[in-house]
Amino acid sequence: MFTGIVEELGEVVSIEPAGAAGEAVLLTVRGPLVSSDARHGESIAVNGVCLTVVAQGPDTFTADVMKESLDRSSLGALTPGSPVNLERAARVDGRLGGHIVQGHVDGTAGLLSRSPGDNWDVLRFGLSRELSPYVVEKGSITVDGTSLTVSAVSAPGADEEYFEVSLIPATLEATTLGSLAVGATVNVEVDVIAKYVERIAAVAAARNAAGADA
Repeated sequence: MFTGIVEELGEVVSIEPAGAAGEAVLLTVRGPLVSSDARHGESIAVNGVCLTVVAQGPDTFTADVMKESLDRSSLGALTPGSPVNLERAARVDGRLGGHIVQGHVDGTAGLLSRSPGDNWDVLRFGLSRELSPYVVEKGSITVDGTSLTVSAVSAPGADEEYFEVSLIPATLEATTLGSLAVGATVNVEVDVIAKYVERIAAVAAARNAAGADA
């Protein structure tokens, strides 16, 4: 479990094929802070994807990335030298500075535009129709592992669905979002509470329908 408060900007050191089918990789990342107390089996979020540490060095850690993670996220597009947002798993005695983040990426989004302001930047991302129902104005969303507040969202059924976030200088400096170019792809995790509500409603509707047919 994470909070979406990025602790460190890391750098990809290497990406090596793993497994006979070549559908998994070993990802090695340099991040002195998050590697300082990393242990085998612990979790570190890399651009919002929860990964398990399988090896560690003085300022690096290595994680297995399976096909499911590569398919659902942008990790497959990383190359040596790529900057990444890093966060260690949250401590139960710590402050929840962002929101509850699982590190289970729901999909990706492309940066459509960025509009600089006096003290903030507004970034607009494309939103898939599958994820659109879970995003609400002033709700929480995780973009490349960064906990953000949705400042605007497209109207239901819009031809182009999108969401916007407004980033203060501290966020722009501390994360990869500060240098993100238009057209870049990011990992998105929506609020888990919305997904639970949808599932509960769907199960209840199915049971009611089954009862009516009995």
